[in-house]
Amino acid sequence: MSALSTYSQTLPCAPESARRARLLVRAACDTWQLAGLADPAALVISELIGNAVAHSGSRLVRVSVSRPEPCRVRLAVVDKSRTRPAQRDASADDEHGRGLAIIEAVSDAWGTDPLRWGKRVWAELHAKGDE
Repeated sequence: MSALSTYSQTLPCAPESARRARLLVRAACDTWQLAGLADPAALVISELIGNAVAHSGSRLVRVSVSRPEPCRVRLAVVDKSRTRPAQRDASADDEHGRGLAIIEAVSDAWGTDPLRWGKRVWAELHAKGDE
């Protein structure tokens, strides 16, 4: 996939990295004049980071935000785990387990790309109307 622009950063696989990932995503959306995607994209990248922290066992993650088309943003987190994320039904009392449901609700599409040494979990958001 050839993107118009891509920003990426390697971060520790730690909860604190969600903030830095959100800053990267917001800066990219602002640069691309897609401010309407900044909030939902920040939420999605937080959930992607949270899933990597909780389930990958990786020391580092690679976060990227790209613009494959003028009104589409693709967010991705790469980690070294080969285990694919699986959506689960969280009960009202569960403190965890809603990340993929949130990603699915906010994104236009999401998925996982297996890599030789891990995986890439990605989500795409499309700008609606005039941005």
